Formats: sequence, structure tokens, C-alpha cells
Amino acid sequence: MKYTNNVFINCPFDDDYEPLFHSIVFAVHDAGFIARCALEVSDATKNILASIMRIISDCKYGIHDISLTELDKDNKLPRFNMPLELGIFFGCERFGVGKHRKKSCLVLDREPYRYQKFISDIAGREVRPHGNEQKQVIREVRNWLRTASRRTTIPGGEVIWKRFNQFERDLPDICEDLQLQVNELTFVDYRDVVVEWL
Repeated sequence: MKYTNNVFINCPFDDDYEPLFHSIVFAVHDAGFIARCALEVSDATKNILASIMRIISDCKYGIHDISLTELDKDNKLPRFNMPLELGIFFGCERFGVGKHRKKSCLVLDREPYRYQKFISDIAGREVRPHGNEQKQVIREVRNWLRTASRRTTIPGGEVIWKRFNQFERDLPDICEDLQLQVNELTFVDYRDVVVEWL
């Protein structure tokens, strides 16, 4: 996988966020890039943080959704994985050498300026709101990739949105042909099906 095509996705991996995650993965691939994330690591012998840092090292681009700030129901603590991975990406961009100095990222949140209440140190960076809407997150990802990469081959947000909806309609039949269940697709399964469909 080519460094300049790789996009690291740092977001919540829970059922509530899954529709947005799938929208992001689809938009990344429809724009001509490759989605990468921690879910591609399944080797229990590997340290997950080391694996995440390796993936970040392999990616010129990063999408970081910092919208999950709620307390966990069981332990009453927030999850800090997303801000940690965002910090690693920023650190790589700032202190890395060579190609890492040219890393580019999109930071997403639910609402405009909400991030200032819980991670104010990133003020001055543009944080784009998605309103928990799949169409909006596709538009944000598309527009950022077009601007950051300067690639003229990226289709418009409305085109990607329409293709994503068609893909979602086709997904059950594709899964049936592959002897898979839609609700059991791993990240790698989903990514491969998106690539094949496109």
C-alpha cells in the first residue's frame, strides 16, 4: 500500500458510530485512497499501540473523529483512545522527518466548536462538524481529501453519497454471494467488499 494513498481512520468502533465509520471508509475508497485503522490488526501477539503507530507511520493522511466524549456506562470514565491517536499523528507531523512532516489530517466532531470544551489545545486547527449525519461526513471527507491531496479525479460529495447509498442497497446480496453476514463483517471484510464493488 502506497504511503500517499493511505488514510488512517481514528474514530469510535462501537455500534452507534458504525454507520458513520462505514460512510468514511466508503468515501475514502471512492476518492481513490485506502482506509487503514487499528481494526486491521488481529494478531494477539502484537502490542496494539505499536501497531497503531506503525499504521500511522504508513499513512500520509488521517481522519480523526473526537466526538465520543461520554462516560462509559460501567466504569464512569471517558475513552481517551481517539485523542491519544490524534496526538500521535500531530507529533509525527511536528517531530517526524522526511515524508512525515507533510502529513495532513481532518479532525471531526459532532457540533461546531464543541471540542473547545474538552480539548481546547487544538484551537487554531479547523475541526469540521458532521452532526452525526452520514451524508455530511462523506462531504467533509471528500472535500478535505480533494483539498489536501490536490487530486482532480475525486468525485463530488453528492456523487459519492449516491454511490454509497447504492452500495448499501447492494451489500446484502454481495454478502450472500460471499457467504457472509452484513452484521458480522470485520473492517477488513467491509473494506474488501467496498473495493470490489467500486
